[in-house]
Amino acid sequence: MANSNLSQAKNAKNDEFYTQWRDIEQEVQAYLDYDPGLFRGKTILCPCDDPEWSNFTKFFALHFDEYGLKKLVSTSFAPESNAYKGAYQLTPFEKNDPRYDKDKTLTHGKIYVLDNKDTNRDGKINIEDLKWDYLSGDGDFRSKEVRKLRDEADVIITNPPFSLFREFVAWIMEAQKQFLVIGSLNAITYKEIFPLLKNNRIWLGYSNGAKTYLVPGNYEQENVFVGKDGKRYTKAGNTGWFTNLDHGRHHQPLPLMTMAKNLKFSKHKEIKGKTAYDKYDNYDAIEVPFTDAIPSDYDGVIGVPISFLDKYCPEQFEILGVEFGFIFMSLEGAKGLSEQFVKDYYAQGGTGSYSVNHPILGYYQEGKAKIPFKRILIRKRKVVTK
Repeated sequence: MANSNLSQAKNAKNDEFYTQWRDIEQEVQAYLDYDPGLFRGKTILCPCDDPEWSNFTKFFALHFDEYGLKKLVSTSFAPESNAYKGAYQLTPFEKNDPRYDKDKTLTHGKIYVLDNKDTNRDGKINIEDLKWDYLSGDGDFRSKEVRKLRDEADVIITNPPFSLFREFVAWIMEAQKQFLVIGSLNAITYKEIFPLLKNNRIWLGYSNGAKTYLVPGNYEQENVFVGKDGKRYTKAGNTGWFTNLDHGRHHQPLPLMTMAKNLKFSKHKEIKGKTAYDKYDNYDAIEVPFTDAIPSDYDGVIGVPISFLDKYCPEQFEILGVEFGFIFMSLEGAKGLSEQFVKDYYAQGGTGSYSVNHPILGYYQEGKAKIPFKRILIRKRKVVTK
């Protein structure tokens, strides 16, 4: 049910999921462990981020001096421009400020800036020194105004609207910026995102999977609960970080057993005791349903779950494609499902909507036709010896 929240929010364009402080802290620390000077002298932009509700700006403001930041900029989106029209919750921070404008607050985005100026003269740079004002427009990241901020930034870090994830990543890549963003792990298979992962231009971050998000008081989807602090939260089980910043695990090879040892000792009943790995009926590759069951001595193509990307080491494996749609059919030797396979699949109780030549993998397991869920096709990299 947790994953359904993502779909509901995407369909309703109600994308205001606010990331927890501990999730930001855990993720950012992984990059600093790998490169302690990662943010030194840099400008961080947090678009789609309102520090009155979101933690990204607050987090980097707290660590401004520690990380050696040059500048921190964040922007928020005008409530009236949001496709999901809930009741706007005005905070005392805004209402009590002399710059507050009851008309602009609904129709204009806001910009928040923190630089090396200790405005309150307390001897440190932090959230108390944050300056804000209204933007000229509604704060849409695609606007000329926010694009200019993007071009001036070094690193972009935020939780963008899930419904606009494809467009947001393209917006970042267009400017060739470093970035760290949260999105649905379903984005791995998007035709706009997968080629970036395949070519190692982006990769998954350090901590992926189930997360709890703060939501506005007017959020009306399923699985909303009230925390001990009285605030409303929701759980999403299929979210992760997408980035082009290095972290140590990105270069850590998977410890794997040989094919013979997997077949004899694997902890998975689907592998242990078999005489061989299953092969696909319509593509020359083996089916490996668990990342830790990848055979270390197999040089051919392997189909693995998309969760493999969480442990993917580009020096150990190369990504060839994804197992459905035009990306799959573009692989040499790939075929759609055969007439006999489709016939067997439904005769044996298979469900779903599949037809002859459907561009998806299929295989027989002990004579029964099976269709795996979302496979990535990989191959072990050859070791070059001098």
